[in-house]
Amino acid sequence: MTDASASLVQSKARRNVLILVIAQAFLGAQMPMIFTIAGLAGQSMADNLCFATLPISATVLGSMLTATPLSAFMQKHGRRAGFWVGTTSGAIGAAIGAYALTQQNFWLFVLGALFTGVYQSSQGFFRFAATDVADEAFKPKAISYVLAGGLISAIIGPQLVKATSQALVVPFLGTYIAVILINLIGSSLFLFLSIPPPPVSSHDHLIGRSRLELLKTPRVAVAIIVAMVSYALMNLVMTSTPLAVVGCGYETSTAADVVSAHVLAMFVPSFFTGFFISKFGVERVMATGLVILGAAGVTGLMGVDLENFFIALVLLGIGWNFGFIGATAMLTSAHEPSERGRVQGMNDLIVFGGVTVASLASGGLMNCSGGSAQDGWQAVNLAMIPLLTLAGGALIWLWMQPKTKI
Repeated sequence: MTDASASLVQSKARRNVLILVIAQAFLGAQMPMIFTIAGLAGQSMADNLCFATLPISATVLGSMLTATPLSAFMQKHGRRAGFWVGTTSGAIGAAIGAYALTQQNFWLFVLGALFTGVYQSSQGFFRFAATDVADEAFKPKAISYVLAGGLISAIIGPQLVKATSQALVVPFLGTYIAVILINLIGSSLFLFLSIPPPPVSSHDHLIGRSRLELLKTPRVAVAIIVAMVSYALMNLVMTSTPLAVVGCGYETSTAADVVSAHVLAMFVPSFFTGFFISKFGVERVMATGLVILGAAGVTGLMGVDLENFFIALVLLGIGWNFGFIGATAMLTSAHEPSERGRVQGMNDLIVFGGVTVASLASGGLMNCSGGSAQDGWQAVNLAMIPLLTLAGGALIWLWMQPKTKI
């Protein structure tokens, strides 16, 4: 490659990253918006309050079910087409949700949340798209820059909730209309992407270990367990937080501020987590994440003052970051290249299956445990104990295993 062509490729890569950073910041704002109000809106419509967080569960389920087919779609038709599928689904989901609010139809609202999950799935590919035409030296920076866009969305989303949630006669309707506009406007960003479709493989050899053999591999099994526990606990507590904050007498805008602090805590450590893994080892970083998650639960159990909510949710975000990113790093080093698709597909199925169950359980624990919001919030935080015990026990078991390369 000549210097001129190399410079052209680098320029294209940087332009793509800039577009994806803006997309992460602008389009990504809809996710903290949805997660802040979906449970509250569900609570206002559900006949059984135990199902209040089912819309959030449906979003996670939609993301889980569509990640693999959406990845295959992008493999065949390119990133731009895949991202348009995501934004179109996000707009459709918000439109269904808005109409459901006007009709006070809970199950229609849940259907809209499933479409929102398709957008959430597509957003997960932004950071990978940033590396598609980047050289090896620029790839880590590209991923970091796109993650930085998540910090901006964590600020924009809750502020939009404050401005829109009570703007119309029907509560939360303004927020869902805003989400429709975000998807319609934001989809135009992908017109400026310049990522060629990937080459199509002529065949796919099924080589390497089977899924059962991979699950029997200690590092693979432990990585999946810790990833599942970290993500499930984060979702369990975050889903209940707006219900708990409002139920304890605070405003919806205050709940939005707590969620904003939590999402910032999820992304800010990403710039340092890789360094910590290199310096201290992936097992120690994962263990630290589990300890911090435990500290979040203890803080939540100590009271329902506003500072308790803020501290607990910040710790929850940091603990998720260390646990989930550490587990992902361990997983990538625990399999051969030929096993990548099998391992990652199995990992996503187990992890997001656990997240779906956690988000559904969150509403039941919050609204059906005792007679007050305080009782429900305590039940949510106590529910962290068995999962943290599972993940901590798995890490201890791994440390006791003989050291192997894979």
